[in-house]
This record gives sequence, C-alpha cells and structure tokens, in this order.
Amino acid sequence: MNRLMTAEILLDALPFIKNFRGSRMVIKYGGSAQLNPELKKQFAKDIVMLYMLGICPIIVHGGGKRINEVLEIFGIASEFVDGLRVTSAECMEVVEMVLSGQINKELAYFLTLNGVKAVGISGKDSSLLNARAKSGGRFGLTGEIIGSNIEMLEALLQGGIVPVISPVSGDDNGNSYNVNADEATCEIAKALKADKVIFLTDTQGVLDQNGSLLKSIKTSEVGGLIDEGVISGGMIPKILACVECLNAGVKKVHIVDGRVEHSLLLELFTSGGIGSEIVLC
Repeated sequence: MNRLMTAEILLDALPFIKNFRGSRMVIKYGGSAQLNPELKKQFAKDIVMLYMLGICPIIVHGGGKRINEVLEIFGIASEFVDGLRVTSAECMEVVEMVLSGQINKELAYFLTLNGVKAVGISGKDSSLLNARAKSGGRFGLTGEIIGSNIEMLEALLQGGIVPVISPVSGDDNGNSYNVNADEATCEIAKALKADKVIFLTDTQGVLDQNGSLLKSIKTSEVGGLIDEGVISGGMIPKILACVECLNAGVKKVHIVDGRVEHSLLLELFTSGGIGSEIVLC
C-alpha cells in the first residue's frame, strides 16, 4: 500500500472517528471470530483501536460450540427443541463453567494482554441480568431476561474498563439460567441506550433473493422482508431483536461478517462498510 492510499484511508475514517468518540457500542462476539485463533487476534486489535479512540466497547459473548464439546466429554445428553437448548440442571453446570468460567475469563485476559483494561463478568454479577425459566420451564433452565441492573456496568465504563459479559443470568431465588447471547446483547444495549449494537456473525449480513448484501434496512421494511422469505430461519429472531433495540432507543444496529479480518473497523470507519445496518424508520 502506497503512502497516498494510506492517507486516503485515514482521511476517510476521520469523520467517523470524530463522531464516534465517547460513544457506547455493544458488540456480540461469536461464531468464527471467537473460534479462529487468527480472527481472535484481529478482534482484540480492533477492540484496542476502539478503546484508544475514546469509544466504549461492551462485549457480550456466547459459546455454544464449546458447550457442546464439553457436554460430550462428560457424557451429558443435551437436546434442542424449536431451536432452543433444553438445559437440565446437570447441563447448566457445564454451561456456566464454560461461559462464565472459561470463555469469559480467557477473553478478558486476552484483551488485557493486548492493551485494554478488561474485566470478565456474567449476568449474575451484581444482578446485571435478571431472568426466569423460558416458556414456564418447558426448556428447563434455559432462561429469558425480565430485567436488568446496569449500576455496576456504568461504574466499569466510567472507570475506563471494557466489560466482557457472559450471558449466564440468575433470579432472586439463586437459580442460574442459560440465556441466549443475542438476547443478552439487546437487553444490555437497551438499558445503556447504546449508540450502536454490532453482531459479529458467520454471514455477510442480510442478503436479498439474489444473494446480494442489503447494506441498509429500515425497521418499517422488516415485516415485508420476512414475508418474502428474504429474512428467514435463524436470522428472523436476530433481526426482530435488532428492531426491539432500535425501538428502545439504540441508535443503529449492524450485522457484520466476523470471518473478515478487522470487520469491526471496516464497518465503522469506512464509507462503504461491509455489513448490513438496521435503522429506525
């Protein structure tokens, strides 16, 4: 890359850097970006860049594939009904061990080693996320969020610390629940009135019938896109969660291909971006 091209890239990024300084961005970290060692390194560098530019990233992670691996090692059966894991008490112990005990702490430590002050917490800490059994217990200890308490989260952000959040949540009776990380991401974003929510996924974004990327989607268009089958399968609950975030005061939601190196920076600091944005309109 020659010097002129480098200067042009920096100039293109300048207005975005100026506009985003001091903003809060809730990032759902999952898929290949979480599993691929090289992508994991690039993600850490992206978070360091956001941090150094005065942006406040809040990271929420999942870990379904690792949970499946550990369940298999321990010989614990786990079934899915309507796309949701039925979480037994025995399974819940593994879920919490993997999400809050392993992935959460490893990610926070990894970010710290790369130059960011990061702390790993779960939805149970300081009752950050309050949950109950989903569908009256039909899915065991798989939970749904019914409230949040962001006092501790605010204190961490005010102290310049990047929160890394496991979605494991609890209730007033001391029960732990396996909560979907997308749901946790949206709940935290709504409570913080975040400027942006970014989902790192294993897809380019939302694609039309011809397989072309939809760069921008208005919330008023979502129903029609679902009816037409453009938005289908597992993308439906994700998009509906995005709409809920926007209706609750979040300014913009992005769905970005986490398989692309530096996908966060490319989406945020280039004119064209690389993913799909959903806007309230």
